[in-house]
Amino acid sequence: MDITRISTALEPELLIKYETLKDIIAEYGSLLVAFSGGVDSALLLKVATDVLGSRCLGALALSPTYDAEESSAALLTAHEIGATVITTFSTEMENAQYTANTPERCYFCKEDLFQHLEPIAREHGLSAIAYGVNSSDMGDYRPGQRSAKERGIKTPLLDAGFTKDDIRALAKFLDLSVWDKPSLACFSSRVPYGSVIRTEMLQQISAAERFLRSLGFTQVRVRHHDTIARIEVPEDAIARMLEPETRHAVESKLRSLGYAYVTLDLRGYRTGSMNETLNPSSK
Repeated sequence: MDITRISTALEPELLIKYETLKDIIAEYGSLLVAFSGGVDSALLLKVATDVLGSRCLGALALSPTYDAEESSAALLTAHEIGATVITTFSTEMENAQYTANTPERCYFCKEDLFQHLEPIAREHGLSAIAYGVNSSDMGDYRPGQRSAKERGIKTPLLDAGFTKDDIRALAKFLDLSVWDKPSLACFSSRVPYGSVIRTEMLQQISAAERFLRSLGFTQVRVRHHDTIARIEVPEDAIARMLEPETRHAVESKLRSLGYAYVTLDLRGYRTGSMNETLNPSSK
């Protein structure tokens, strides 16, 4: 890419981070990127593909904890990038330590993911595995990061100092269609700690969120409290959710999916809201 164009289109600080990211990736020599289709992993896969070419592969783990439509969209994004992506099937739902849904759930999820990626990297002769954690992820409780550290998984976006805003800005500059895609999180993150994760529960959450997205609520969470659905949408979308026609449609649909009560969280959408029940000693 023309460095003159980059320097005039990106803020100087972001340009430095971009160049640093490319240098970090180049040092790996070859790389397997844990790819989900979200903006973080998409940017990482794009830059790694630009730097390493055929010595970079993506790996997409198919799981009942994510919407199947997201997996299909991820493959389209990989095609847009020009990257080669291998699919595998995650098995976290077969692990009782994961489905028990303790505050350590994400540790066991990442353990399962990386256990699937390591043999793929060996099979293709790739020297490193990386995932899209960044500095904006450091403020929340994320035990999965401990698994990554234990297994030597690379964190190039974090190491180059990228924030979420940086990632979106660079992704937009690089013409990635997912640059403004809402943040993804597995459906298990909608369930309070201590409630056992079941496949039918995940399917219920998936159907509820898919319906809400069909109404135009792009950033949405349905937090699953047994018979209660607690809906989170951004504060500026709360008024629209409360419009009579929308409210009745949402209440009717979610009750048809098995929820006895349908509620709206007046604090609005926020990442990691299930972690708000944790005290410092829980972390």
